[in-house]
Amino acid sequence: MSAFSNGDIFVGETLGTAALILLGGGVCAAVTLKKSKAQNAGWLAITFGWGFAVLVAAYMSAAKSGAHLNPAVTLALAVKSGDWSHVPLYIGSQLLGAIIGAFLVWVVYLGQFQANEEPTLGIFSTGPEIRNPIQNLLTEIIGTMVLCMLILTSGLTLGKELSGMGILITALTVVGIGLSLGGPTGYAINPARDLGPRIVHSLLPIPNKGTSDWSYAWIPVAGPAIGGLLAGLLDKALF
Repeated sequence: MSAFSNGDIFVGETLGTAALILLGGGVCAAVTLKKSKAQNAGWLAITFGWGFAVLVAAYMSAAKSGAHLNPAVTLALAVKSGDWSHVPLYIGSQLLGAIIGAFLVWVVYLGQFQANEEPTLGIFSTGPEIRNPIQNLLTEIIGTMVLCMLILTSGLTLGKELSGMGILITALTVVGIGLSLGGPTGYAINPARDLGPRIVHSLLPIPNKGTSDWSYAWIPVAGPAIGGLLAGLLDKALF
């Protein structure tokens, strides 16, 4: 983490995470909202949309900040390296980027949101199909550990230059997590990805938007954070 300046970290993580949420939240809006040409495109469209979002965001920010784009990844890397000096800056920048990206989703689909008749939280943030806090938390922990272990063991963002193949593998891993493990909770696997858009959802003047479900909001924050920390400890112990 120390290989990047404070300014580069801020720019890279804010820009990259904004792009991640714009494209990831954008596919959720495209599939969900009435009057969208992609309405009802389904889970495959969402999972691949998020994978491509990771691909674009990581390429965009890799040279500036190492393309963490996720507080769980930042925590995993800090545990492994022992360098916690830039963790607050990374996480703060990621949260800001997520807020910006979520706002831009609303701008792009403004007409569809204005014509909305159904709750819209699922466009912005995740939620469980079966509300069981222990299961939901474990699902987020396990999914995040898969992502972080892949990143740590492939050498990404460890002070080494990010290769195109490495970014592609990470993006495809996100698709795989969504397809295999995303069914129970919608696979946040990223605290900023869930919290930032949830804040935006609570503030935007969207007709019939429904609740922002703050009683559940701690799970997609705590679960990925725990998963990132455990992945860092596991990687440090095994590798």
